[in-house]
Amino acid sequence: MSNTTKPSNNENMDNERLTSAEMGKLWVIYMGNSMSEIILKYYLHHVDDQDIKAVIQEAHEMSITFQQGIRDIFAKENIPIPSGFNEEDDLNLNAPRLFADEFYLYYLRYTAKAGLSIYSTAIPLMTRKDVSEFVINCDKSTIALFIKLKQTMKKKGLLTKPPYIPVPEKNDYVKKQSYLNGFLGEVRTLHALEIAHLHDNIENNITSKALLIGFSQVAQKKEVRDFFQRGRELTMKHIETCTQQLHKENLPSEPLLDDLVETSKIAPYSDRIMLSHKIDMFSMKIRTYANATSLNGRRDIGAMYAKFIIDVGHYVEDATNIMIKEGWMEQPPKAANRSRLASD
Repeated sequence: MSNTTKPSNNENMDNERLTSAEMGKLWVIYMGNSMSEIILKYYLHHVDDQDIKAVIQEAHEMSITFQQGIRDIFAKENIPIPSGFNEEDDLNLNAPRLFADEFYLYYLRYTAKAGLSIYSTAIPLMTRKDVSEFVINCDKSTIALFIKLKQTMKKKGLLTKPPYIPVPEKNDYVKKQSYLNGFLGEVRTLHALEIAHLHDNIENNITSKALLIGFSQVAQKKEVRDFFQRGRELTMKHIETCTQQLHKENLPSEPLLDDLVETSKIAPYSDRIMLSHKIDMFSMKIRTYANATSLNGRRDIGAMYAKFIIDVGHYVEDATNIMIKEGWMEQPPKAANRSRLASD
């Protein structure tokens, strides 16, 4: 029988080593908020609407606070602080405005969803008390920001809603295998969850496309500029495909945001931070597409999302290859290479 004793409920667990999950999640939260701090500082430099500015300011301050919380935890554990991004290398505040004020709200909605996804999936994996409390606080703070963001969008007349559908007359059960049809035979109408995720993916992609238009205008390296243009075309195909699914049911879809991008060709950001941003957000698309797939019941919709995931996977891999070639990609903490240690 093992003599190992379990810690009592009253025992302070803050002195335990960080697990791989805690170290990895804190690292990715730090990197994401390091990026947000730089992106949002430029937005604050080019915003006129005071209501919108207040939301950006709160998001900017949150990104700084979250980074400091992780620096404190890592310092206690003698873990190197990630280099992340910085104003000197990654920001040009002298660049002209690239986006209209309204775009900032759509952008924050787009990125806050990504933040919530990271925090909510991290919470069950955290075991140390101080780390759990920190990640829960990140989640709560982001939810509060999201509420304020939606209120501001509503006030500005920018908040769009998912489509309405009739209220069911009674509870019902699926009676035929044709419920799963999508390509052939009798094809049922979309159910509420399928509609919700089609709407959500269009909502994300229209913001992504506008951001890619702006980034492709200002990227300095031709390879990066071409890559953003390819991403813009890929994103538009996904928008069109999801939109067609809604339109087949006579349901509305979101309008594009392309007109909220200005014509400047002077880069406010480094190629490195812009490419890193799209790697992060396209990687998040894989999660949202997979989540939509898990709640889908039609074969054609499932096949559509499967293709989307392959498209995005190839795009992210190609972006990663550019980052590696340029020496721009910071590496997360990793496991020990036991084979190499044994052979040295």
